[in-house]
Amino acid sequence: MKVLAIDTTNYVLGIAIVDEVKVIGEYITNLKKNHSVRAMPAIDMLMRECDVVPSDLHKIVVAKGPGSYTGVRIGVTIAKTLAWTLNIPLVGVSSLEILAASSGRYFNGYVSPLFDARRGQIYTGLYRYDKGELTPALKDIIVLSELWAEQLKGYCEPILFVGNDLHLHRQAFEKTLTKQAVFAAVTEHNPRPGELAFLGMNKESEEVHTFTPNYVRMAEAEVKWLKKNRANN
Repeated sequence: MKVLAIDTTNYVLGIAIVDEVKVIGEYITNLKKNHSVRAMPAIDMLMRECDVVPSDLHKIVVAKGPGSYTGVRIGVTIAKTLAWTLNIPLVGVSSLEILAASSGRYFNGYVSPLFDARRGQIYTGLYRYDKGELTPALKDIIVLSELWAEQLKGYCEPILFVGNDLHLHRQAFEKTLTKQAVFAAVTEHNPRPGELAFLGMNKESEEVHTFTPNYVRMAEAEVKWLKKNRANN
């Protein structure tokens, strides 16, 4: 089974082609450039380099968010168009899950992947590997980094933080979690599109026309709390 994976949810542009248990090719850049201009040429280039034609593909896997609203929409639109045109299954995977898979396979503890959501907030979740399978411990959310750090204090195991925006929030985790917080190396911060492909390979496909991104919005109580605190400052 040949799978094409597409991730445009953040600055990282990731494209991969895998075949069963083999990564045939990956394309990764971390640049502040327009994915709408670069994504399709990257897909075309990688397919040509790997001697793969559209009819060889059996499934499209796309990072469905959270992340940049525009970035998420670009990847999802391309994935839906390709899946519909080629009449092959479409699968969506959390962009946070991809990041956790890319860095946490050999970490003995929890993994908290994150993307900056501005104003002190992050998109994040909590994952861990259990018997070789990546499983969510807490669902993906948008939350203030300070509140997230407080919530994680109750987990009596090391927590690995990973993501290109980690430097913006690292101080909050260091202050609250001290030695419980572990920080991924800089080479681990880019989500691997190959991981995306394998995560989606055996997931149940979704109906192309009704497939929608997951932007991960704040709960109403959190919105009210944020507005109240801003008004008091």
